[in-house]
Amino acid sequence: MTKVKILALLVGMVLLFILPSTVSAQRLPPHVFVGTASIDDVAAPEGTTVSAWVGGAEAASTTTTGDGGDYVLQVDQGDQSYAEETINFLIGGYSADQSATWTQGGGDELNLSAASGVEATAEAPEDAAVPAATGVPGESGPRGRTGRTGATGPEGPAGPVGSRGETGNMGNAGSTGPAGAQGGTGSQGTAGSAGPEGSAGAAGPVGDDASDVLSVIALILASIAIAGAGGAFLLSRRS
Repeated sequence: MTKVKILALLVGMVLLFILPSTVSAQRLPPHVFVGTASIDDVAAPEGTTVSAWVGGAEAASTTTTGDGGDYVLQVDQGDQSYAEETINFLIGGYSADQSATWTQGGGDELNLSAASGVEATAEAPEDAAVPAATGVPGESGPRGRTGRTGATGPEGPAGPVGSRGETGNMGNAGSTGPAGAQGGTGSQGTAGSAGPEGSAGAAGPVGDDASDVLSVIALILASIAIAGAGGAFLLSRRS
């Protein structure tokens, strides 16, 4: 309940004790109603009339305040007697689904709702109570169709950043991932230093002896030389 509603109830209770003694002895404390008023399930706009009707006549009225359709309605019976009478309500000219019984010094929270298809005249609401001598109040008419949903209001400002929570526990180690691809071949290294000289190899096989051939050739040449020398000597003697 809003502060306005609470204040209205308190006012109703206080009236039981602070009514001036100069007021007529026939005047009784009012019945105060506080709550919200809506039409087709939408809060009644600020300034919408909310009225109370008893026996087909308007007993009190007020207007809604704020965006939530809040109202405070004081039903004072004046010189008449509303004791145990049924109170019907109108919201902007539409009959409310709710009703109440007037009680001296009463204070109730009553959220009122009406359908735009259930209209009523200011002189006699469709579901208003009739005088007790005539009959009992009739049943409320069928509820009208729900109106279209209103446009979405602007987005409100972002709230403050909350405090940082505690650090959670460390999770389990994950599974080992697959082996990575093989890297490229590295560049060729520099040549190493020369190794030590190897040991001498084994001796090769002995070749064929060529002295016999040379000897034959030398002998032939010597024979030719001797023959030549002999011929020359003979020629010299003949001459």
